[in-house]
Amino acid sequence: MRKGAPRSRRTLGAALVVAALASAATACSGAGPDRAAPPSPASGRQAPKQGAAAPEPQVGKAEELRARKAARALAAKKWGLAEPPLEAPAPPVVKPEITTRKGFETRSEGVPPVFTTVPTKEKVVFLTIDDGSEKDPELLRMMDELKIPYSAFLSDYVVSDDYAYFSRMQKSQKGGVALHNHTLNHRYLPGLSYSQQKREICGMQDVIEKKFGKRPELFRPPYGNYNDDTLRVAKSCGIKAVPLWAAEAFPDRMEWREWDRDLHPGDIVLTHFRGEEDWKGSMADMVRRVMNVITAKGYAVAKLEDYV
Repeated sequence: MRKGAPRSRRTLGAALVVAALASAATACSGAGPDRAAPPSPASGRQAPKQGAAAPEPQVGKAEELRARKAARALAAKKWGLAEPPLEAPAPPVVKPEITTRKGFETRSEGVPPVFTTVPTKEKVVFLTIDDGSEKDPELLRMMDELKIPYSAFLSDYVVSDDYAYFSRMQKSQKGGVALHNHTLNHRYLPGLSYSQQKREICGMQDVIEKKFGKRPELFRPPYGNYNDDTLRVAKSCGIKAVPLWAAEAFPDRMEWREWDRDLHPGDIVLTHFRGEEDWKGSMADMVRRVMNVITAKGYAVAKLEDYV
């Protein structure tokens, strides 16, 4: 019995050392009788780093839409609209195929299509403003606050005295306002020779590229008049499409191309840069008139360049 005593003492000492080490490991891990160890991560997930801040909750899409709707409602009240503009649907992933409207054809093949309505089933229309004569800063504020997209078709003879205004317009909305071609001098194109038309159309392409940084792909002939030479010239200087219009907006009325005097999905609406010297109202009055009509008929304004 006396010979086994040292061995028992050595065994007991080793056990005490193991227990002490285990106790130290538990203390270092932060676990104990009053503090449970963190649960192991679920399969396929990494455990969160100790001390890392919890991720910020993301604002949901529904909340974002509600915020935009509320902002539009406030802007509509400020600018005197009967109702807030409707939210346009997301643009198509693939743009629709545009073809020339029946009755608007010329003899040449492969020229840019001429159309008054974009083929879509969505209840959207497109607002376009021609020439550039009136340079009303109120228009830029109004359209930005209401989040109404629009496209401008410019003529150099009336914009050349204030290119800066249209530079501001170009940058006045998220995503930008597109500036397109409406010729240098707003002449009746069918009465001009091929070379004269080339100067009017291709010359305006050069002006817009030089002043605003991008060569347009859309062109609208003055008065909506064109011939075969017009479309061949337009194609030669980079034009891809020729949008005309299905309705025209004024501060005091709407004018219609179609027999039913109504809007249709994809219709292009024309108006002009004009003021009280030419109209019975201002640019803001015109926007109120056209938006009250568009919204009352259940349509939203979409961005033309998203579809063409």
